[in-house]
Amino acid sequence: MNIREEFPVVENRIFFDHAKVSPLPMRVRSAVNAFVEDASSHGTANYADWMARVESVRASFARLINASPDEVAFVKNTSEGISIVANGIDWKPGDNVVIPDIEFPANVYPWWNLKPLGVETRLVHAVDGRVLFDDLVARVDNRTRVLSVSSVECNSGFRLDLNRMGVFCKEKGILFCVDAIQSLGVLPMDVKRDHIDFLSADGHKWLLSVEGLGGFYISSEALEAIRPAVVGWNSMINAYDFMNYDFTLRPDAARFEEGSFNTMSIQAFGAALSLFHEVGVDTIEKRIMRLGDKILDELKRRNFRILNSVIPEERSGIISFTGEMDLQKLSDFMAANQVSLTVRDGMVRLSPHFYNSENEIDRFFDLWDRFKKSS
Repeated sequence: MNIREEFPVVENRIFFDHAKVSPLPMRVRSAVNAFVEDASSHGTANYADWMARVESVRASFARLINASPDEVAFVKNTSEGISIVANGIDWKPGDNVVIPDIEFPANVYPWWNLKPLGVETRLVHAVDGRVLFDDLVARVDNRTRVLSVSSVECNSGFRLDLNRMGVFCKEKGILFCVDAIQSLGVLPMDVKRDHIDFLSADGHKWLLSVEGLGGFYISSEALEAIRPAVVGWNSMINAYDFMNYDFTLRPDAARFEEGSFNTMSIQAFGAALSLFHEVGVDTIEKRIMRLGDKILDELKRRNFRILNSVIPEERSGIISFTGEMDLQKLSDFMAANQVSLTVRDGMVRLSPHFYNSENEIDRFFDLWDRFKKSS
C-alpha cells in the first residue's frame, strides 16, 4: 500500500495539524459517497445493511481500545461522552473530581457544571506542561469519586501514564475517566490493562474521520454506576417494539444511544478505523515518533524553546515550541505557503501523522528559514 495515495491533501499542502481537524483519507470519502448514493437512489431499502455496518464499526472501535463491543456507544463528540459520566453519577454534596489544570475544556466544564450539586472540581497544577502522578494523587481524598485526565495533553503533548493512574484508582475505588482524543490513532490504547472505566474520543483528529461522531467506552463493571441523564426509544431493551412501552434499559453501553444513529458518519468512522487496523497502531506510533525526532532535531539546531517533553515515554504526536518571533505573522506566512499548523497560547504546535514525509519536514523548515530572513 502506498499510504500517501490515501491522502489527496499531500498534493496541495503540508498538513501538520492533526491535533486539530484532520484531512480525510480517500477511503473515508469513498464510504461517505457510497452511502449518499445508496440513500439517494434506494432510500431505506438497504437499511438492514446500514445497521449491520453500525455494529461492525462498533466492534472495530472496541478492537482499537481492547474493549468488548457491548462496552462501546457512539457519541457525537468527546464532550458528550464525558458529560454522560459527569451527569450520571449519584453525587453527594462534598464529593470531588480531580483533573489537571491544562485540560482541553471538554474535560473541565462538564465537571464545573456539577458545582450546584455541591461537587468540587480540584485542579492539579501541571509543571512545564507535565502532569505529575504524585501531584494528582496528592489531591485525592476519601470524597474523590472521579479522576479524569487526557491521555495526551492538547498543548504540551505530554503523554500520561494511564496504567499507573488506573492501578491507583482501582485500588482506591475511584472511577477513572480518560479523554483520548489526542492519542487514539497515534498511541496504542488498552482500557483493560489500564483499568479505565470511561473513555471518550471523537474521530476528527488523529483518527482521520469526520467531525460529529466518536466512540464512548464504559466498562461493564462501571455500567450501573452511571444513570443515563438522557434517554429515548433506542435506550430501551425493546427499542424496535415501538408501541409496547417498557422502561427497561439496554443491558450494555447502547443504553446511552438514545435515538437514531448518525449513520453516514458511522460509515466514515468505520472506513477510517480500517486504516489503523490494516497498518497497525504500533507501526503508526513508531513512524510518528521518527518524524518527531527529525522535527525536534531541526528545532534544536535553530535554538527554539521546545515545550513538549522529549522523554520517550512522555512523548506523543504533538510537538510544541516557541521562540523569538511574531506568532501571528508566522501563522499568516505558513498559511500563505500552504502549511497547516496551530499557533495559540504563545506557542506553535505541530502534529504530523504517519503518512507525512521527511521531505515535508525539510520543506517546512526551509519555509521557516525564509520567514526568519524576511522578518
